[in-house]
Amino acid sequence: MKFTLHALAAWLLLAFAAYAAPLDIFRDCEVCPEMIELPLGEFVMGAPDDEFRRIVYYRDGAIRMATEDNPYIPDNEGPQHRVVVDIPIAMGRNEVTYAEWMACIEDGGCNGYVPDNRIGRVGTKDAIIRSLTDVRFSHLPSSSSMLDAIVEDRFLKIGGNYPVLRVSYSDAQAYVAWLNRKLGTDAYRLPTEAEWEYAARAGTTTRFAQGFEPSPDQVNTSGQATEMVLHKDRPDLRNLGYPVPVNEMDATNRWDLRHMSGNAGEITLSCYTMRYEGWSTTSEWLDKSFSESCEERTARGGGFGSPLDGARAASRRAIGPKMERSQYRGFRIVKELD
Repeated sequence: MKFTLHALAAWLLLAFAAYAAPLDIFRDCEVCPEMIELPLGEFVMGAPDDEFRRIVYYRDGAIRMATEDNPYIPDNEGPQHRVVVDIPIAMGRNEVTYAEWMACIEDGGCNGYVPDNRIGRVGTKDAIIRSLTDVRFSHLPSSSSMLDAIVEDRFLKIGGNYPVLRVSYSDAQAYVAWLNRKLGTDAYRLPTEAEWEYAARAGTTTRFAQGFEPSPDQVNTSGQATEMVLHKDRPDLRNLGYPVPVNEMDATNRWDLRHMSGNAGEITLSCYTMRYEGWSTTSEWLDKSFSESCEERTARGGGFGSPLDGARAASRRAIGPKMERSQYRGFRIVKELD
């Protein structure tokens, strides 16, 4: 591979920035999200085919089994390709919080929608739990607490510094529109997939910004769901079963962004595609986000109910018409800089 002077300069800038923490942090108003200015650079987007191999996976409305010799490999995380970050941005340090959302409501924005703040404390995704009858229980690790969660009504009330959940793509766009009106700008928006992954990786090339596998104190995901998809016991993993406030846990990456993996899945601006189209700049990714044929958007980052692999930097999933609002999903924002 040939390196141009531009590519070499971008690589050197990225390598330096990855260790130059903290980056510039600012907030444009008292109730505005805290933002972190990201360095310009480039990165390799996507995952190699062997990055994660599931044994149990969910497809076509049912749980399916693979084998150690022939595991399930996600086909929507490639092909890997280099992306140049050519739009200067700041990324939200945190997922937008319930308090920040309510500031929008109190100011007459966000279409007056107040999300239900009761979060069901379950260890696995509702869709997976509903599909348990599609496989024999002997195929799964024993977990009495998971079965308890199915039959018991257990809720956690969230607010304040918790990430706002049960918001759709349209809801997130309404928040961005309010923030821009309030500040007299058009600089705020949702991140594209490329911008999101660039921020999540923070100059790293590993599965997670924290390395090959983060510790349970760094990523809030479901240990039970992870055991299910790996088809093995993982007593070292934690299963909180609910989100945590955005400033809790040791969940920052090298650029001081919190919970890019786990806690709440995050809505992006990008249209969902089954395979990457090879768009090579973040400006091209942004342009393609406004396609009139876009029917599904992409979610990133996993959530508190996701298996660990769903929180990898490269993991992605579609948000379809029937999955617009979920207790496992919120969003964060970006600001285009001059």
